[in-house]
Amino acid sequence: MTEPIRRATADDAPACAAILNAWIDGTDWMPRTISPDAIETALREGLPKREAYVVGDPIAGYLSLDPAENHIWGLYVGRPGQGLGKALLDRAKTGRSYLKLNSHAANKAAHRFYAREAFQPTGAPWQGNDGIPEITFEWRA
Repeated sequence: MTEPIRRATADDAPACAAILNAWIDGTDWMPRTISPDAIETALREGLPKREAYVVGDPIAGYLSLDPAENHIWGLYVGRPGQGLGKALLDRAKTGRSYLKLNSHAANKAAHRFYAREAFQPTGAPWQGNDGIPEITFEWRA
């Protein structure tokens, strides 16, 4: 993976929103519970408040985490299977001994990816804010 990784800014919100919106629209089990414009607005406001990274030029993926809780709130790539998600996760792991994230229970491809990255599920599925069951995963160095 030779794509550049850098800190995300509010100006990256349109590209990050396009990746997330494409994932929502291309995932049959994922309901559209928030408009594309609202996602972009949330990212424009949220990216600068978190430790967030983008990969690629043009942007091909992003990761957003709360450093106080070591909680990854979003990891999305537009080109799965090319090492972009791994590169973003490796960046998030740097200097940390613990990370956690939530993943939709139906997202089996993500679960396989997280397992390869040494994340472990930490309990039974629970109801997410979007009405879809989620599973919490944790990684420890």
